[in-house]
Amino acid sequence: MEVNKMNASHKERLGLLLWFRLARFYNRSNRLSNHHLKKWNITISQFDLLVQIGAHQPISQQELAEKLLVTKGNMTQAVVKLEKQGLIQRKQVWRTKLISLTATGEQLYKEVVPIQQQFQAAQFDVLTKEEQKQLLTLLKKLQKQEQ
Repeated sequence: MEVNKMNASHKERLGLLLWFRLARFYNRSNRLSNHHLKKWNITISQFDLLVQIGAHQPISQQELAEKLLVTKGNMTQAVVKLEKQGLIQRKQVWRTKLISLTATGEQLYKEVVPIQQQFQAAQFDVLTKEEQKQLLTLLKKLQKQEQ
């Protein structure tokens, strides 16, 4: 019985260590990205919005919130900021607010997305291609557990 307790405790500790490592990597990645994106005067969350809007425009505010896994309230604040920066425009179509990029937003999208994608991908250069594939497989497996 005592051995089972020790195995369970070790398993919990390992799971906790994995969670801490993932959280630290995610937080570090966000810090680095925010620093990198300062050149364009946007944050990582604004970049995420820009990418989703650019890829799916016109998109409703509700759809955008669902894609980014945020509340409608948080979405409204973020959208207002991008609108004030002249990067997006909202258009009321019956009951739905549709969001699309402005010409300035489109220009920023075309400039920053490829550069940020390269920046993000470079964070995994420490891993071999095979290790990257393995990590992706493992993360997908963890994500399937949520569903």
